[in-house]
Parts: sequence; structure tokens; C-alpha cells
Amino acid sequence: MGTFTVRDLRERTGELIRDAETGELSIVTKHGRPVFIAIPFDEKVVESGVSMALAVKLYEEEVLSLGKAAKFAGCPVMEFTERLSKAGISSVRYSAEELEAELTAIG
Repeated sequence: MGTFTVRDLRERTGELIRDAETGELSIVTKHGRPVFIAIPFDEKVVESGVSMALAVKLYEEEVLSLGKAAKFAGCPVMEFTERLSKAGISSVRYSAEELEAELTAIG
């Protein structure tokens, strides 16, 4: 297991990536305290559900669309929306203008 400081991320990024490619877990620290863990993205990670958790987070932060997040998670959109619902995250995103237009159209 490797340990990298935040400063190391700038200077030793290649090493961090090589470690991940060889299956080594690394911890990134700031002022001596762990900030995050860099884990190799392999079949074990996918099987443990990390891809689903990551897809939910990326959807919640509006990095991925619903369809792309479901694909990333490796499941149908309906299953992904159910997972979002269980996590308290809406799968429907309307801007105020879009919502107003929808309400006008049905009313």
C-alpha cells in the first residue's frame, strides 16, 4: 500500500496510476490525515457494488445523465432509478422553466 500526500499528486501522479494498475491500494493524505483512498478499479470492485455507488454519486452531482449512470452501474435504467429512490435522490430533474412548461401543458 502506497501513501501519497496532496503535494505528491502533482509530482507523482504516474506512480499512483502505476500502483493502481498493478492492483495496489494507495492512501492520499493532507497534513498527515487520510483524505481519500485510491483503489484499483478491477472486477472485485465491480462485484462489490462500488460501480453502483460511484454511478449514484456521479448522477447526484450531475456529472452523468441518468442513462449514462445506469450504464456505468451495469444495470437497466429502471433498476438504477429504484436505487436512486432508495437513496432519496430524485431521478427526475426539471429546471423551473421546464416544470412551468410541463404544468402549463397539462393544465
